[in-house]
Amino acid sequence: MITRLRIGGMTCQRCIQAVFTSLTPVPGILSAEVTIGGAVIEHDGHATSDALREAVRASGYSVTLVQEERRRLPIV
Repeated sequence: MITRLRIGGMTCQRCIQAVFTSLTPVPGILSAEVTIGGAVIEHDGHATSDALREAVRASGYSVTLVQEERRRLPIV
């Protein structure tokens, strides 16, 4: 799955790192790309959008779900 989040209150590289650090321990995360203002997270479906948003909130930022896209991941 691919989840896109809009994240408010981020202003610098340190903010990006704080959000990335809060997202990566969430079980099921395969990758996370965080930029000022948002994040794109690829996960295996075990990580819910609620869990992802809660992780961002825990790092001190506001967050809104923009899009959640089911995508079949390739079998490796």
